[in-house]
Amino acid sequence: MTRASPFSVRGRRALMVMRDEREMSMLRRQLGRLGMIVAERDPAEALPPNEATEVIIVDADSIPIRSEPAPPWRINAPIIALIGTETPSRLKWLLDLRPASFLIKPLRSAGLYTALVVAFDSALRRLDEAAYVERLEDRIRSRRVVFAAVLQMMRGHGLSETEAFKLIRQTAMRRRTTIEQLSADIIAVGGMPNRTTRTA
Repeated sequence: MTRASPFSVRGRRALMVMRDEREMSMLRRQLGRLGMIVAERDPAEALPPNEATEVIIVDADSIPIRSEPAPPWRINAPIIALIGTETPSRLKWLLDLRPASFLIKPLRSAGLYTALVVAFDSALRRLDEAAYVERLEDRIRSRRVVFAAVLQMMRGHGLSETEAFKLIRQTAMRRRTTIEQLSADIIAVGGMPNRTTRTA
């Protein structure tokens, strides 16, 4: 699946979570010129979990600071924060939201496109990082399975660690399967399983 470039914003969905009509009108106009689809919510409203949006533009000053780090409207989309009040408590609360980008109030005509590109790029990087972590976790799980199978073969056949791993690797190659899959089968049946795949 081809991912959208962070530089391509036309047709993408933005959600404005704010109250100030003057700022909303300015953003509506700018987002419209960029070809984006705009939805609006009051900061007090909760968002359904399936809200179709690709970026949230939130006026951080319009949301009361509460004890929880993320307000109820937080959904899985990058956040562009509008910042006017630079007190430590407000900034700490804002950092807990992990904004991808920000704009300083009062808003001006420049800067929105840059903030959008940074936000979309940040979202892509987070997806890449999550996928990388998942691959690492899969590899760790696979290594545990292979290690358990090697131990089982060592105990069951009186082999050294090197010999047991070599036997598993060679058997996997003959059966045209992965070492991890064969190891899982060994653990499941308590030893080397009967051959179930055709060899060439």
